[in-house]
Amino acid sequence: MNQTGWRRFIKICLAAKNDKTLSSLFDLLLTHEERESIAMRYLIIEALLRQEKSQREMADNLHVSIAKITRGSNELKRMPEKLIAFLKENLD
Repeated sequence: MNQTGWRRFIKICLAAKNDKTLSSLFDLLLTHEERESIAMRYLIIEALLRQEKSQREMADNLHVSIAKITRGSNELKRMPEKLIAFLKENLD
């Protein structure tokens, strides 16, 4: 991954003053499929953090493979506790 481009992308995202601006920026930079993929990834992480259902139930409810749920679970295990706490505090 191009670290310079990634850092600049993060910087411009942080500069967005509201969700409308950020959404428009994502519309410009991401394809519909990329936005859908990110949205689904978020829903998987959100469901895993809530711990209200089994992974199989999550997969069924979100209409994704159990492998996608497992990948999300494995990624969460690698994340720092501070990030996990941030995500839990900001769940909708």
